[in-house]
Amino acid sequence: MERKETVTLIIFIIATTLLSTAQSIVTTGLAGIMADFHVSSTTAQWVYSSFLLVLGVMIPTSAFIARRFNIRTIIVSCLGLFLVGSILAYIAPTIEVLIFARVIQAVGSGILLPITQIVLLKIIPVEKWQVYMGLFGFIIGIAPALAPTVGGVIIDSVGWREIFLLFAVITFVLMVISEIGVKLEFETSDYSLDISSLFLCVVACVGIMLGFSNIAANGFDLIYVILPIVIGFIALVIFSHRQFNIKYPLLDLRILKHKYFFFGTLFSAILYFTMCGLNVIMPLFVQNVAYHSATESGLVLLPATIIMIVFNFIGPVLANRIGVRKVLIASCIFSIVGYLVMMTYDVNSSINYMILTQVLRAIGAGLGLMPAVTWTISVVSGNVEDATAINNTVRQIIGAIGSALAVVLMAVFAGGNVDHNAISVTAFGETSIVMSILAVVMLVIVILFVHDDVEKVEV
Repeated sequence: MERKETVTLIIFIIATTLLSTAQSIVTTGLAGIMADFHVSSTTAQWVYSSFLLVLGVMIPTSAFIARRFNIRTIIVSCLGLFLVGSILAYIAPTIEVLIFARVIQAVGSGILLPITQIVLLKIIPVEKWQVYMGLFGFIIGIAPALAPTVGGVIIDSVGWREIFLLFAVITFVLMVISEIGVKLEFETSDYSLDISSLFLCVVACVGIMLGFSNIAANGFDLIYVILPIVIGFIALVIFSHRQFNIKYPLLDLRILKHKYFFFGTLFSAILYFTMCGLNVIMPLFVQNVAYHSATESGLVLLPATIIMIVFNFIGPVLANRIGVRKVLIASCIFSIVGYLVMMTYDVNSSINYMILTQVLRAIGAGLGLMPAVTWTISVVSGNVEDATAINNTVRQIIGAIGSALAVVLMAVFAGGNVDHNAISVTAFGETSIVMSILAVVMLVIVILFVHDDVEKVEV
């Protein structure tokens, strides 16, 4: 790499790492926010949920933004939005202002994360994508994982507002560095923004993610769940049809006609579905069924999370050496075994046993995600903008669906109430079987459609 490419990539990765910590760092401060603004936990959680929702909405716009604007303008603008959001959050007089500030932060984060991936893929030669994407996945993965712990220390020391003050100071410094240091330019074009497509995309993403996210709290309520999901899917159908019939689509969905890209995206989506679903049902089992504390619940997943992040790097390195097909087969086998072992959990399962067995599943997830994403984008390497945007958007939506449906499945299997009893243990085992079946589906996809010698094409 040339010096300006190296400097640009480093600045983008540092900026993305900072912005990605904003996603989860406030979770440990929700109790303080509730006390300061005298609001319920249901209201306070929107400080976190609104960020995730907007993050998913902004990702589809990244393909248009990458084509239309030079990368220095993009990173400075994203950091500028994040800076405004951080300052507003620091001085927020009401919970509504704080939530609005988080929305502004999320706009910057939601654009910058996929743009950084696009910058990396444009700078690095295709044959080295796996290694560099593995490193990127490791860095981006470790930051949100450690953020709640770091946030907790800051909150206990000086309060939750100071987190946003720290964000503001660091972001301002990064804006100055980006203005000076980002000298690399990619070819841009006068690519028109189709407002109708943007509107339909926002309605689709918000409707689907919001509807499924509301299932846990509202069941299958007509207003809060069914209506948003139906509107979201209708908007998605209209949006998809429109993309094939306009000159400047927001997302060039023709790329999905490429067989290997389609099934590669499907693989990573199913894997992400199971990952997000597990992150919800596992704490539910530990606390409600096995009767352990919330702290112990966090301890069960912490080692597995760290191992998964490490394998986010190991997986792509192995794929680069022995081929992606073998790595993804190993990922599926670890996942299948990991979910089947979870069927052995009962009300007397110890914390240590659950920690050790969760490692199997974590290795499977870590081995699979980044190699699959990188291979999928590489088969259409001539269009990394749309490939990155589509792949990330699908995973974001599927992740929201997975989190909701996993809880619904477990509750249905338990007869409506997950509690400290035998039927809930059985329900957790049956939900684990569903997850293992999905892992088998992933294995079939790998065997049939993932090959190391697929010809790279421009779409």
